[in-house]
Amino acid sequence: MSISANEFIDITDVTCPITFVKTKVALEDMEDGQILEVHLNDGEPVQNVPRSLKDEGHKVLDLIKKSDGTYTLFVEKHDS
Repeated sequence: MSISANEFIDITDVTCPITFVKTKVALEDMEDGQILEVHLNDGEPVQNVPRSLKDEGHKVLDLIKKSDGTYTLFVEKHDS
């Protein structure tokens, strides 16, 4: 499945809880139904960011582990 994202952010250079804050801020600038691609690290970010986004009502479309140990997360914005 190939997902076409409207926006992209790389949060591999920040730690929790800033990872979620940066993701949330990026989503705030997007329209309902648009897709954000997030590049994030293993560990706390990959455990916490998708869960927190779901808790806020957004839809996690896919989470892909890459060969370098990082992840690509695709999330669809849903205004609550």
